[in-house]
Parts: sequence; structure tokens; C-alpha cells
Amino acid sequence: MVDYEVTVSTTKYLCAATVNQVLVTLVGTDGEHQWLIGHTELASWEAVSRFTVSCHKSLGKLVLIEIKKELTLMFQDNWYPAKVEVLSPEGDTYHFPIYCWITDNEVHRFREGTALKIFEDNHPLGKYSRQQELQKRAENYRWDVNEEGIPHCVKALNQKSLPYKAQFSFTKTIEFFSTAGKGLLELKAKGLDDSNKNWPDIDSISKVFCSRRTDIYDYVQEHWKEDAFFGYQYLNGINPLLIRCCKVLPDNFPVTDDMVFLHGQHSLAEEMEKGNIFLCDYNRLDGVQPNTINGKKQYLMAPLVLLHKTPDHELKPIAIQLKQTPADDNPIFFPTDNEYDWLMAKIFVRSADFSEHQLNVHLLRTHLLAEVFAVSLLRNLPMVHPLYKLLIPHTRYTLEINVLARLQLISESGVFTRFSASGGEAMITILKRSLSSMTYRSLCIKDDIDDRGLQDVPNFYYRDDGLRLWDIIHRFVQGILCYYYKNDAEVQQDSELQKWILDIFEHGFLCNADSGIPQSFNTVADLIKFVTMVIFTCSCQHSAVNTGQSSSTDQRDEDVLSVSHSRPDCDQRAIAAILTVSAAAPEGKAADAVRMAERSKALRSGRSLPEAWFESHSATAHLSSQQDKV
Repeated sequence: MVDYEVTVSTTKYLCAATVNQVLVTLVGTDGEHQWLIGHTELASWEAVSRFTVSCHKSLGKLVLIEIKKELTLMFQDNWYPAKVEVLSPEGDTYHFPIYCWITDNEVHRFREGTALKIFEDNHPLGKYSRQQELQKRAENYRWDVNEEGIPHCVKALNQKSLPYKAQFSFTKTIEFFSTAGKGLLELKAKGLDDSNKNWPDIDSISKVFCSRRTDIYDYVQEHWKEDAFFGYQYLNGINPLLIRCCKVLPDNFPVTDDMVFLHGQHSLAEEMEKGNIFLCDYNRLDGVQPNTINGKKQYLMAPLVLLHKTPDHELKPIAIQLKQTPADDNPIFFPTDNEYDWLMAKIFVRSADFSEHQLNVHLLRTHLLAEVFAVSLLRNLPMVHPLYKLLIPHTRYTLEINVLARLQLISESGVFTRFSASGGEAMITILKRSLSSMTYRSLCIKDDIDDRGLQDVPNFYYRDDGLRLWDIIHRFVQGILCYYYKNDAEVQQDSELQKWILDIFEHGFLCNADSGIPQSFNTVADLIKFVTMVIFTCSCQHSAVNTGQSSSTDQRDEDVLSVSHSRPDCDQRAIAAILTVSAAAPEGKAADAVRMAERSKALRSGRSLPEAWFESHSATAHLSSQQDKV
């Protein structure tokens, strides 16, 4: 007889324990053991059950384990095991990472933790397990077309129809809804949750959410009208992806020297040559038919904004044209205009920026792409694959938050559709245009900064921090992938890896070869760069364009979701229009705005990586060292 020492561990998450019987089978190259005696010592979080298994002979090298959970006299519950460890009679310790919910009494198979690519998985048991796992995942995670022309998504009627493994944990659910609930309770306490009155003035808005005030919030409230702050936001606000260095003025933006440099101290040609002129072009919004809210047609401009870097390194707007085509009824606004005309022009720009940011920069470039990466990962890579182990923590909660967004934010009855000028058909048009013009280089911060000519712009903290984080992630990914892929031939030989990237190309970028997104990987370097982009997108990039909404832009007077009046003529005072723009939404709509803001913040990175997916000492040591650097 030979003995195997088995240790079963439950995760530390709330409600992860089980009172059901847990049965385990060991499967090796030389045989398997019958179902082990049921164990119920797992009824508390972080519980550990240890027992000894006696076999007539050695099972050889352990390939996988089978686990099932049997109903006791009480009730069926859900169990979230962390791992199973087995000490063999030969003195070898086998680690079986699990880290998923077991909610039924079916047999679940888990591979030994050593990462294996498909061409390394030579044992018939391993091949069969690999095939069965992917077949089941393909059934559970199906592609769906929510709208033609935008990235495909996971097929799910609601969040409860997702596999249990993809749903929020109990604690995440509590956190998610309690965060939104705080703002709604404040509205209800002030009698605004069901009000249909218009805001009387700008100050009334800022007085609503007193519990959410921060130093940054107060600074924005004090300085939002200033030109220097307006320009600063293009570098370090929640949409730092639009601004670019301008070397040649667009033909449809006829700005001249005497318009912007009245005293002849500069010329546009000289300043452009020096790299001091910058352009923000909202051409994606041109011709978009804006939404109709409560029977009233909204307005959505497609501005062009020219900015100048001053000798003291401030970035200030020097010209604004609110529509793309020059015309008598489309004047160019300047800082020398009437104070209120200039402020009105900037407010219309901020309204356009809201649509560009929320739909292209935030929704498409982080949420929807992260979902594509996640669904393709689940459909094409088994748990034993090294890339699955590397990426799965970074996709956590992605599917549920996006399903909730489709139901509650961007559906026909969603908040964005009911509340924003760019909701409804306008939203679909903007998303289609954004995807068709998206490039691989624009998703890689180093390439993007170079292409926009922003390498030397001072006080550009998004660039400075982003490049440092990109380099850290790149070194981390390089260390892991170079350990598992020794040469380019192994990358080319990995059929599962090639299916993963092809799925992304087809379902995420709709086979648009002009995007530059790879359809296959030929080199280790190609793979490293793409995986770096995936992790950066799901973590750093999302934080950059999302988290700032809660600290510096919640209820910001200048970031208006919808404009219900057209631009007044240049010779009219615009104060009435400004107040209308800032107070366009009824008070009761603020409750919907809170829901939209809070529910868009739930996509989190897997940066803490609590699960021990890698069993290689070299891989885990590299993982730990790179996390410390972050």
C-alpha cells in the first residue's frame, strides 16, 4: 500500500465555504483512485481539510483530479475552493489550482498546476480533459451581436444567466449596489429622486452631493471656467486620448495669425514648427443625429479646438469652431470675445467631449474590448495554458459589469439613452465610427504618444505615469512568456493561442485589417506586446479614463451630458444658453446620472492577483517581483 496526503483549501471570500460533502478522485498516468470518502470540514472560509488516501500501488504522475459536491441532509450550496495539494508517496507535491465556483453535483476536472501548451500535453488524459473543458466553455460563453458594427459580446439575457463563475461575488455585489445606493439615498433625502423640475442655476447642482466632496472636486468647482484648466484637462483629465500636436491646420479650420496673436508676438507657422500648437478634433461627431429626450431634440456639436502652449508651459485654448464645416453661421470663437460667448463655446466643447469620452474612450476602448479579450480567452484557452493563467485575473467581473451596462445604461430604456444627447441611435453611430477608425497603435500608449506628437509636452502626467506602468507590465509579461515560449516556432505551433488572437480579430475588430490588429502571432515579441496591451487596457487604461469621474468630474458643471438649445449667434449674450446647458436636465434625472456614474466604475483590474495560478518557481518569483514594482 502507498499513501497520498491530500489537502483541500477553501478561499477566503465570504460565502465561499460549503457544508456539503466534497468527494475527490486522483487520476494519474498509471491509474486512478476511486472516489474518496466525503469530507465536510470545509464549512468556514479559508477552511482546510487534510486526509490520507491509501492505494494498492502508485498512480504514477498525477495528471488531474475530479471533484464533486454531494447534497447533505441540509441543502445544496455554492463552494469556492482555492486549490487541492497532493503529496505523493514518491515525495512529489502536486498543486491543483481551482479558483472557481462549484454550484452543482456534477463531476469537475482540474489539471495539475504546471502550465502546458497544447503541443506539450501529450498524455491522452490531458488531451481529453483539455478538449472537454474548451467544449463546455464554448457552450457556456457564446458570442452575440448586440449591434452590427460594434464589438461582439457574450450572449446573456441578464447577469444571472451568466455562468456562476463569471458573476459578481457576494461581497462585490454588496459593494457595487451600496456604492450607487449612497448617492440615491442623498437624492431621496433632499426630495430630488422623482422631481421633474429644472435646475434653477449652476450652484444648485453643486450643492446636491455634499457627501461626495473632495479637495479635487472643490478645485474643479472653483477653476472650471479658466482657460488654463480647460487645456489642462486634455492632458490629465479623463480623456487624454484626443489631443495631438498640430503641424498643419486642417482646411476646415481657417484660423489666421491676426485672429489668435493680435499683437504679432507669435505666428501660427512658427509656433506649429516649435511644437507649441495642439488640436482637438471631434470629427467623429459630425453629422450624428442627436437624441430626442422627452420629445425635445437635443444638440451635439463636432468642434475643433486649437490650443497654444505658453512660455510658462500652460496649455490654453485660442480658437474654437463648434461645427466641422466653416460657414457664416458657424463662427470661430476666441478668448477675446465676449466673456459669456467664449464660456458658452467651451461648454459646448465639454458636452462633445463627454460623448467622445464615454462612448469611444471609456465604453469601447476599455469595457467592450476587455469583454472581447475575456470571452476569447474563455473559449479558446484551457486553465492549464500559461496565457490563461496570466490573463484570467485581469478579466475578473468584466462580463457581469458589461451585461449590466447593456441592460441599464445603453439599452433602449437605459440611463444613457434617456439622458444623453448622444444616446440611442447617436450612440451606435459614434461607436461604429470609433471602432472603424481604431488602430492597434492607438491602444499601445508608447505608439499612441509618438503618433500624436506628445513626447515632450510638459506636465503630461497621463503620459509619464502610463509609460512607466506600460514598461513594468511589459517586463512582467516578457518574463512570464519568455519562460514558456523559448522561441518563435513555439508561438507559431500553439494552435490554441492562434485561435485566441483570431477570435479577437474577428469578433472584436470585425476583421478590419486596416486596424493593424494581428490575426496571428509569428514571434514571441509580437505576443508579448499584444498581451501587454491587453493587461494595460484592462487595468491602467481603464483606471485613467474611469476613476477620475468619481474624484474630479462628478456633477461637474461644464461636463454636460446633453444640450437642449442650439448655439446662439456670436453677437448675442450667451448667459441664458450657459444656464440652459448646465441645467438642462430635470432634477430627477440626477438619480439616473448617479446610477450611470457608479455602475460604470465597476470594471476592476486584477492587479493584486490573489490566486496562485502559476506553479513554476521561476514564474511565481517573477510575478511577485513585478507586482512589487507596480
